[in-house]
Amino acid sequence: MAEEQKKGNGSIVDPRDGDIEDDASSSKRHSMLSLAGSLLAEISIFKLLVAWILLIALPALVLGIAPIAFSIWLAEVSNSAPSLLAGIGPALLLAGLALLAWFAGTRLLRLVEQSFWSLNSLAVQPCYAACREILRHFFVRSISSIGQNRPVLYAVTALASGILICAIALLMLWLAWPYTQFHANLGILASPGRLIAAAIANSVVFMSAYVAGAALVWGIADATIDPPRDHTAFVQSSEGERVWRIAHLSDIHVVGERYGFRIESGRAGPRGNGQFRRALEQLDILHAENPLHAVLVTGDMTDAGLSTEWAEFLDLLDAHPHLREIMLLLPGNHDLNIVDRANPARLDLPTSRNKRLRKLRTLSAINSVQGTRIHLVDPLKQQLGETLSATLEPHLSPLASFADNGVPRLMNELSDLWTRTFPMVLPPDQSDGLGIILLNSNADTHFSFTNALGMITSEQMRGIEMACAQYPGAHWIIALHHHVIEYPRGAKAISERIGTALINGNWFVRRLRRLKGRAILMHGHRHIDWIGTCSGLSIVSAPSPVMNVTDDLPSYFYIHTIAAGANGGLKLLEPQRVTIPGQPRLV
Repeated sequence: MAEEQKKGNGSIVDPRDGDIEDDASSSKRHSMLSLAGSLLAEISIFKLLVAWILLIALPALVLGIAPIAFSIWLAEVSNSAPSLLAGIGPALLLAGLALLAWFAGTRLLRLVEQSFWSLNSLAVQPCYAACREILRHFFVRSISSIGQNRPVLYAVTALASGILICAIALLMLWLAWPYTQFHANLGILASPGRLIAAAIANSVVFMSAYVAGAALVWGIADATIDPPRDHTAFVQSSEGERVWRIAHLSDIHVVGERYGFRIESGRAGPRGNGQFRRALEQLDILHAENPLHAVLVTGDMTDAGLSTEWAEFLDLLDAHPHLREIMLLLPGNHDLNIVDRANPARLDLPTSRNKRLRKLRTLSAINSVQGTRIHLVDPLKQQLGETLSATLEPHLSPLASFADNGVPRLMNELSDLWTRTFPMVLPPDQSDGLGIILLNSNADTHFSFTNALGMITSEQMRGIEMACAQYPGAHWIIALHHHVIEYPRGAKAISERIGTALINGNWFVRRLRRLKGRAILMHGHRHIDWIGTCSGLSIVSAPSPVMNVTDDLPSYFYIHTIAAGANGGLKLLEPQRVTIPGQPRLV
């Protein structure tokens, strides 16, 4: 019947069904090897070279030049010191050098520190995580019956990864050591090639020494951490206990076209935003019947962070004002790190305004939904400060100007403002109530092919600790986009295990152990549901209500019920599964 109607309309193909171009960047329709091949064929070598220089080579040079610059300064000061008694001129010169060291030295140390952590997050930690997950994936796939031995296998592979990375780092250190130079005078400036070579060798030695020690620490830490376990049984609430109902959505991937397909799923997923619209309609009915405490969306509200996608998302929310007033959003990698929906080979230079525009769109949408309800952490007072809306108020005019004109001088202001925004905190309504902490777990990448990397900064961790210290009797939901640790189950492909979880997830879990029994982690990103525990923390992963099925098939999400136990700890009650019915295609 459908074919007859197509022929009757003179149509060869129905454009509403899409075609192979809609699958160009789909990881569900193409293997990662195939996508990598397309990437290599289309990538801009010039932009890649510039990005490599700015993100890796330049930080490496700064790190390597630092000891040389310090030795030159120290030598000049030492040479000037004996002549201090000869007159006021040398004394003023020495004072000038001291002031230069005070002001320029502080900036240099900050630049060196930033360069070190830039190299660490871009290359070092991802390499260790990739090595660990490759070993785990290989052994899980090779050994038919893992069963109860899975924690032992995970511990062995973590330790083996640490030892292997340590050995490679020591080899690199040994090879670079003959070319290092830590002491010099002003004469070295006449030989730029010699200076650059020494700086590179110094940087390699510094990073290799750090990696050699850190890899062993990471391996031992990963091997000794309490492994993640599946949640086995839910409890019942007791009379008199406080209970909160949280609807947990994630990975909505709203598109900006009526018949648009999503990047990852292509034609294997739904068209347009009908699935999300039906989810909101169901949620509105359930909220009217039994009020929800919050609707938590843990990232990837949009498919590529485009203005049209955010407009569609906000329009859909406008139809459900009762949900909007209790909704909480946090950024996902698709909201921030997708450079081009159709071309994963495209990259943003660190100087590009496009990445800042995606941050600005996300920040604007978050502020419009929850800006008057959430507070930011004041690091000076070590407690919650102003609301997001109040914090943004003095910056509205320059932010609007940047969105309209892309003025380069405003980019640093926006970047600083974005960093200060997280964590966002919805404080508890009373001292023993439930608070919600929203994090930005996205690594700062500039390449669509590496968009899924996750990392929690130490500044956000300190913000969590300050908020929790202000409400010592409160209970917490800590929400982020990325999963903090790999699930205790096999993966179909190695691509599911590399570049998706937090690269510092175990560190994050260890820092949160003091909240054991008082906090629940909620995240998305993997598009599947899982509830488990790790180091005494409950972890809840949200399925995507749109990514895994086509329009004609049902999907689902969960409403979680959380209770405050008699001993002050949090309890997870059995969640309510909400099914979104499919919508058969009307021909």
